Amino acid sequence: MKFSANLGFLWADRPLADAIRAAAAAGFDAVECHWPYDQGANEVRAALEETGLAMLGLNTRRGRPGENGLAALPGREAEARTAIDEALDYAARIDAANIHVMAGFANGAEAHETFAANLRYAARRAAEAGRTILIEPLNRHDAPGYFLRDTEQAAALIDGLGVPNLRLMFDCYHVQRTEGDVTTRLATLLPLVGHIQFAAAPDRGPPDHGELNYPFVFAEIRRLGWRRPLGAEYKPAGPTEASLGWLAEARGI
Repeated sequence: MKFSANLGFLWADRPLADAIRAAAAAGFDAVECHWPYDQGANEVRAALEETGLAMLGLNTRRGRPGENGLAALPGREAEARTAIDEALDYAARIDAANIHVMAGFANGAEAHETFAANLRYAARRAAEAGRTILIEPLNRHDAPGYFLRDTEQAAALIDGLGVPNLRLMFDCYHVQRTEGDVTTRLATLLPLVGHIQFAAAPDRGPPDHGELNYPFVFAEIRRLGWRRPLGAEYKPAGPTEASLGWLAEARGI
């Protein structure tokens, strides 16, 4: 198996460029991040070129303090599209493959139409550069009120829009916390999936404990034919290096 270090949580105490170097030294195959905008793209690109790691993705900005994305918020379309443009432009400078467009706290038909329109805009712009737009359901415990609540809602939105470069970010942690039946859902949804992430449930720690048996989950993902890096998006309890005991064994699956 191949693995990507999500630098929103792993080595989060370091500047992004230094975190990329740490991920390479630890043996990761790729990296991804949340909001890289405070670090110069030239520095990030230099670290990627130095290490040979690819940047798999980044997020659009959350918005104002307390918000968790803008794209499903009626009346905020201009801000949402500015955030999409910013993410795509930064992605172009560091050659990031995917942009996660964050929906925000919203509900109802108007929010659905707003999100759909903003996703069409994002996908159209991303297609010009050969990039993919991702959407991700967040669990109700960590993000109560988030617009995308589960994989069924996300899949219906993707199917309804019919845009080839709009895909599902399947986070095993979020799916387990909200829906369960992770490997069955993944097998069903795999044609829509653009990226897979993981963490222990329910504490979002490293994948060596908790409700999910990750050696089994990883083996199932491999059996399904997935060969791209899986995103390690978990919260270490201490130094990231001390949390990596799972990595060597998992790479051999």
